[in-house]
This record gives sequence, C-alpha cells and structure tokens, in this order.
Amino acid sequence: MNLIFYYFKHEWATITQSQFFSVYWLLVIVACVVLFPLLWKEKWAWLKIFATFCVFYFTYRMLLITLPYTSWELQIDFLLTKYEILFKREAWQRYLYMSVFYAHIFTSPLVLLAGATQFSRNLMFENAVWHRNIGKLYVAVILFVSAPAGLVMSFYANGNLVSKVSFTILTIIWWIFTWQAYRKALQRKWIEHANFMLRSYALTFSAITLRLYMFAIGYFKLLDSWNSTEIYVMLSVMSWLPNLAIVEILIASQISKKLMKKL
Repeated sequence: MNLIFYYFKHEWATITQSQFFSVYWLLVIVACVVLFPLLWKEKWAWLKIFATFCVFYFTYRMLLITLPYTSWELQIDFLLTKYEILFKREAWQRYLYMSVFYAHIFTSPLVLLAGATQFSRNLMFENAVWHRNIGKLYVAVILFVSAPAGLVMSFYANGNLVSKVSFTILTIIWWIFTWQAYRKALQRKWIEHANFMLRSYALTFSAITLRLYMFAIGYFKLLDSWNSTEIYVMLSVMSWLPNLAIVEILIASQISKKLMKKL
C-alpha cells in the first residue's frame, strides 16, 4: 500500500511541476466528461471507460518518455545507445536517423489516442463525422510519418539481425494493416475494415507493451542472467506478436460483427 501511495505522490509531483502535463491532465478530465455519457450508453460501459482512461494514462507515460528529447541533445536516454550512428557514421546517416527518430516518437502519442477512439460504437454511429475525421488522421499519420520513420529506424535497431528483422516486419505489416483498414472503409466493407483496424491498433499499442515489458524486467529484476542484446531481441518480438495473436483470437470470435452492429 505504501508503494502505491509513494508512486502516486511521485506522479502528482511530476504533473504539478510541469505546465505541459498539468494542461494535459486538465484536457483528459474535460475529455472524460465528454466521453462518459457516450461510453455509458454502450455495452460493457465500465470496462470501456476504464480502457479509455488507461489509454490516456499510457499516452501520458509516452509523453514523459518523449518530452526530454525536446532538448534536441544527442547524449540523452535512448540516444546514448546510438553512439555509432550519431558520431561515427557519415553526416547524412546521422541527420536521417535523427529526423525519423523525432518523427516517430513525437507522433506516437497522437496515434495512440486517435486509434483508441475508433472502437467506440457510439462515436461510430451517432458521431460518424468525428469517427471518420479522427480515423483519417490516424491513417495519414501512420502511412506517411510513423510507419515510414519506424521502418528506417528498424534498419538501425539495437540487438542483432533478429531484432532488425522483427522491427522491419512490424513496421511493414503495421503500414499494410492500416492501409487495408482505410481501403476497406472506402469500399464500405465494414467487417473487414474493423478487422484490419483491430490489427493496426494492436501494432500501434506495441509501443506500450514494449515499455511495460521493460518496466517489469527492470522493476522485478527479471532476466538478470541475460545480456542487453538478448533482452532487446526478446523485446523486439514480444512487443508485438502477442498483441497480434490476441487480436486474431478476437477476430476469430466474430468481435468485429458485434463492434459494427448498430446500437
């Protein structure tokens, strides 16, 4: 209990000391007030309200991770593992990597939030214009920014060839699933649209599952006998394959038909 108390005390201190995060959580409260009556009309209302709050919280954690990079310093956090690229390669490689790195990390919170809204049946049927416009934003950011940037980053992934291949596959199928979700919507094939949207968001959420694994490994001192390369290779696969497997099980259970059924 004390651990939980100190955790929330630390989080509160972080929020109150930052104008950016104070504004973020104020907007979250406003969003929750707006979304609550919409979600309350749906089945499994409490579960969806809880899931919505979790998405806001995980987005906050992503923002915590990305905010230090607004200093534009090279020797900070994750970039410390990229010494060879940033200081030993040719200038064009350094500029290319930094460009795609910033593009990828700064758009991650946006696609997490935008993608989560697409599974609200109330928003889908009673506020269809919002559903379509937010969906177009989600698709455009992934197709033209996040996925291409992630693909370039995968060529320079830490670990070994396995991690590079894993992240390359991840970004390619993420792009394909997102494109197919949009394409099926244009064709008005709504069940297939929902299936591909579920797959796309499962891979979008890999940014969160990767960091949940990293937190668990560090906090509970797991895999102490593994070296950093072995851990990173494992994370490169486990960050997205279980997500996709769970979604395929849900799709096989006909969840998309339930999702697309009018209220």
